[in-house]
Amino acid sequence: MPAETNLKILLEDLRPELSDETYVFCTVPGAVYGELSHTEPVASFVEPEGLTLVLTQKSAEDHKLLYQATFRCISLQVHSSLEAVGLTAAITSELATHGISANVIAGYYHDHIFVPSTRAHDALSALKSMSRRP
Repeated sequence: MPAETNLKILLEDLRPELSDETYVFCTVPGAVYGELSHTEPVASFVEPEGLTLVLTQKSAEDHKLLYQATFRCISLQVHSSLEAVGLTAAITSELATHGISANVIAGYYHDHIFVPSTRAHDALSALKSMSRRP
């Protein structure tokens, strides 16, 4: 089945699922991609200031990596195209109306939204409600 690009269909079929894990974002100045693979990050990004890792809170603590906040991940089960227009904007706008920050990472098949741990259930509820709108 090909990835969906139609925003109306994407929003109707979000099927958000909340992960049980708690995640953190860490940065390691001077590190290079792959150097911290033993921490088992779910995502990483190289920035001029250092290597950003998204990993479980437990892994960060086990490896003595500093972080500032904790997040839960909501994965959208709809198979969204990387070329779809407006999905990220619609989701982040909806969460913003509820005062919830959103850090979105697009995978090949699905979008993953990292929201503050304390607001995870509110965010999940908002996204479920959003996908039921006419």
